[in-house]
Amino acid sequence: MNLLTTILAFAVCLGSLVTIHELGHYLVARWCGVKVLRFSVGMGKVVWSRRFGRDQTEWAVSALPLGGYVKMLDAREGDLSSVSKEDLAREFTRQNVWKRIAIVAAGPLANFLVAIALFAGLYLHGVAEPSSKISVRAAGQQADADRTPAALAGLRSGDHITAVNDEAVAAWSELRWNLMQAAIDKKDARLAIERPGYGYLTAVLPASVLSTLDLDGDIVGNLGIGLARPSPVVQQVLPGGAAERAGLQVGDLLKRVDGVAVQDGVAFIELIRAAPGKTLPVDVVRAGQLRTLAVTPQADVAHSEKPGQQAVTVGKIGAYVALQPDMITVPAAPLAALGKAVQRVWDTCTMTLKMIGKMVTGEASLKNVTGPITIADYAGQTARMGLASYLSFIAFISISLGVMNLLPIPVLDGGHLLYYSLEVLTGRPVSARVAEFAQRIGIGLLMTLMVLAVFNDITRLM
Repeated sequence: MNLLTTILAFAVCLGSLVTIHELGHYLVARWCGVKVLRFSVGMGKVVWSRRFGRDQTEWAVSALPLGGYVKMLDAREGDLSSVSKEDLAREFTRQNVWKRIAIVAAGPLANFLVAIALFAGLYLHGVAEPSSKISVRAAGQQADADRTPAALAGLRSGDHITAVNDEAVAAWSELRWNLMQAAIDKKDARLAIERPGYGYLTAVLPASVLSTLDLDGDIVGNLGIGLARPSPVVQQVLPGGAAERAGLQVGDLLKRVDGVAVQDGVAFIELIRAAPGKTLPVDVVRAGQLRTLAVTPQADVAHSEKPGQQAVTVGKIGAYVALQPDMITVPAAPLAALGKAVQRVWDTCTMTLKMIGKMVTGEASLKNVTGPITIADYAGQTARMGLASYLSFIAFISISLGVMNLLPIPVLDGGHLLYYSLEVLTGRPVSARVAEFAQRIGIGLLMTLMVLAVFNDITRLM
């Protein structure tokens, strides 16, 4: 079922975004008076087609589902000696340079507009998500949460972060986003904090710390910042499990496991999972009294959802503890939602370009280049999480598709826009010889990127 969900989610995401991208080219081409011969979803051999409209444009589905194209009447792609004078006037290269720029730019622009519409709809409706209330936890392999960058900056569990560098934040996603931007820009992150019993405070995560973080990893987690979760109270005890045999009861407040303080339910689960078959003293508070119970987690084999990863043995006790963080839903007014959506798309574009720049300069790993397998995996994950998460993912992929197509690489939209920009500056088009040579380089570069993306996907699976 998970595999089917992943395939369907990936097909809907990529298919719809490619179609919208090509529709941008098609609609502006028609508006500019250019004759369109074929509109194809997919590349390669046509497997299904129908002709419609005054121009009898062929609407097609092609064999290779990664991509699509709009084929216009173009002198560079065949002999036009049999074409009527009326249609010759509608040939692409005979249009003025500004029309050609508009037609080429329309595809990426369509992707940006779709992302704006999706984000605006989500902001308008309001999406339930964790608040920006935090816990201070051990970072990565570090065992001492008191020595994390977050703790050293003065942050405490239970702090509610209300702004980062004067940008208001209310939700966990906004907090992560702004901290990530500060890390990429290598600048201080000035935090406005609301702390129960203390009022409003400030803290600074210095640029010297943020600049050392691995941009490929969990930036927020490596700062020692996690989601604030409720106190670890037992909510359900399964019959016949290790928890029932040890005497755990619903309502027990978990304090320590084998002498280690339990901050929340996640910490308790991690301690139990790490000790299969080992008898652990577990301190609980029940009816105001501290008690110590001997709990022996049952060994259980946990299989990874990703193929190629080995199964591991973990401990389980047959009990559920409170995990749900504080959730907020903040619907925005229509104009505010639209403004936030435009800002979100702009910020995502700039961050994507910064990451590409850092990969080019070697500051970020090429492991960030992802291919269709990883995208399909994320599509499936977000689809299972709910409609809001899935639509947000589609918006992000739409932005990525728009940005990547605007890169000045021959054969991409950005490469053609570069040619036309040079034509505007020089007053004459780029020569066919130069364009052909550049196109070969562009194809080689794209093939290299595709191989790298697929290699990274396979590496992640393994």
